[in-house]
Formats: sequence, structure tokens, C-alpha cells
Amino acid sequence: MPEVPPTPGISVHPVAGLPEFAPGDDLAGAVAGAAPWLADGDVVVVTSKVVAKVEGNLVHVEPSTDREAARQRAIDAETVRVVARRGPLRIVETRHGWVVAAAGIDASNVATDALVLLPEDADASARALRTALHGLLGVTVAVVVSDTFGRTWRDGVTDVAIGSAGLPALVDHRGAVDPHGNRLETTQVAVVDELASAADLVKGKLTGVPVAVVRGLQLAVPEPDPGTRPLVRLGPGDLFRTGTRDVVAGRAPAAALTSRPGALAAATEAFRVAVAALPECAVVFRYGLEEDGADGDVVDVHLAEPVTPAAAVAVGAVVGAALVQLSAEGWGTRWEPAATLGGSSLVGRLRIGAAAG
Repeated sequence: MPEVPPTPGISVHPVAGLPEFAPGDDLAGAVAGAAPWLADGDVVVVTSKVVAKVEGNLVHVEPSTDREAARQRAIDAETVRVVARRGPLRIVETRHGWVVAAAGIDASNVATDALVLLPEDADASARALRTALHGLLGVTVAVVVSDTFGRTWRDGVTDVAIGSAGLPALVDHRGAVDPHGNRLETTQVAVVDELASAADLVKGKLTGVPVAVVRGLQLAVPEPDPGTRPLVRLGPGDLFRTGTRDVVAGRAPAAALTSRPGALAAATEAFRVAVAALPECAVVFRYGLEEDGADGDVVDVHLAEPVTPAAAVAVGAVVGAALVQLSAEGWGTRWEPAATLGGSSLVGRLRIGAAAG
């Protein structure tokens, strides 16, 4: 059998023998004692739960308190925006900027009288651990703080990075040319997430190994080091800002509107999507936009057929879906039904724009 030529590779090593951590414990000292073999260029991946424990980022639960009720209160305290919900499950944006189930609050692998929050600032925690390991062992390593996240539209969980130091969070290939001559337009590799997932293969969820080391990866140290901030996609880049259920629950008619460019195009697209979602509604619209900047722009909605009770029900469903679509896209709206329907094709007037104030 021919020999396989030696090639550079990456290896992942568990750090065994670590204790059960508690607030105030010396995490760097424990890692250095359990892994004196750390070398320059290694990446130390530590689970966020351990970091949160030693930093005391816990919620105490009294024995007489309903633990689930305490967890829901903790989620409320850590949430800046609810993205979606179903029953007790909430996907939220935390004050750190992460969009995650239950605000990342963990009730597993911890005593029943406590809940574990995410670290206060996992990037700062990673920097501190990196500095401390250099002082103890004289080695220059990178550090990744990992946490377990679900993935949109995929079952199962995987570890991702919520803190890092000493390596780039993203490796940017935009502008590079592939072997076929195609210029890459969007490719940015979340290398710290890949390291977090690789490390979890040897850490696991039930083995009591909270730290692993990835060896063999060569990446330039960024200067300045932004940590994991480049991974956060919010604002204009967030295509899933609000779940539909929460748009429906939270939407309210805008009391006052101001004109905003693109109103007609947005209304047209919203009604197109609404009709596509309700194909059984044989409804045709004609749009007439009036300039009315004092109270938003105006779109008159008509039916091309006589208004019957069945058509009125259908148009109500379509208008409702369109209003939800516009709210999800950040438009302020107010629907004004036609005063009388008999003998008129006008069923209502949509005012659309930026919500004043």
C-alpha cells in the first residue's frame, strides 16, 4: 500500500482533570495546571458556562421558588428584543447582541439552586484568559469562549463563539478569485465558530470536559482585536428581525406618519406577497398613490369586481397579511376602510410612511 505523504493538519485535544468551577476560582491557573503542554499558536476553547461560573454571572434560585418561573424572569432581564416565540420558547436578542433561544440562560450542568447567564463580556474574558496563560506558561495562545446555539431551519445544536482573543473572528475571502476564475463576492468564514464546533467534538455535553485545545491552525493576530463583534449581523443586514407572530401581536396603527421614499414600491410588494400567500382569494388591486407627506403617503385599494360579502372577507385577509409584511419591514401604516362599500370599487385607503415620533 502506498504511503500517505505527511501534510500539515489540525488536531483537537481535550483538557482533562479540571475541577467543578465556582465563583472566584482561578480559571487560568486550572487550565495551566491541567495543560502544561500548551504551545505557541494553540487555540484554547473554553465553554462559556465555566467562564460565567468563575465570574459569578449566576442567578440564585431559592429552594422554595419555581425554577422555571425564575428562568423566565432571568430571560426577561437579559432580553432587549423578542425575535420570535412559540409557547414558552422565546428567541431573543440579548444585550450582548446575540440572537439566541432563552437569552442563552442555561439550567443544565449547574446546581438546582442556580441558573447560568452568558458572561458579561466574553471577549474581555477571552483576552484576560489569554494574558493570564501567557504569564503562567510563557506561551502565546488564542482563546475562544464557546456556547451552544440552535440553528435556523436546522435541528440539533452546535457550539459557536461568543468571545475570542488572539485570532480573527472572520476570515474574509471577498475579492479573491477561485480556481475557475470566479470572484468571491460574499464569502467570509466564521473561523471562530468552526473552532468552537471542532472543540466540542472532544468536550461533549455530558463528559465534564469544559476546555479543549485546537492545534495546527495558523492565523494572523488582528490588531486591534475586535473579538467576536464582526460576527453580529443586526440592523440593515438582519433579514429576520422579527418573527411574524410577534409582528401580529405588537403591530399597532400609527397615529401619525411622515412621508418616506419607496412607499409605493413597498406597498405594491407587500400586496403581491399577501396575494401569493392567499391564492384562494381572487382579489385584484389597483393602486393610486397620492403625495400626502403631512400624514404619510396614500395608496387607494380597489377591487376590480363588485364588492360581495365573500370578496370583503378575502380582501380583509389580504390587507391584514400586507400590513404584517410592511410592519416587519419597518414601515408605519394605518388602514382606513371605505366608509361605504355599495356601488364603489374602493375598499379602503392605506396610509404608509415613517411613524412620527
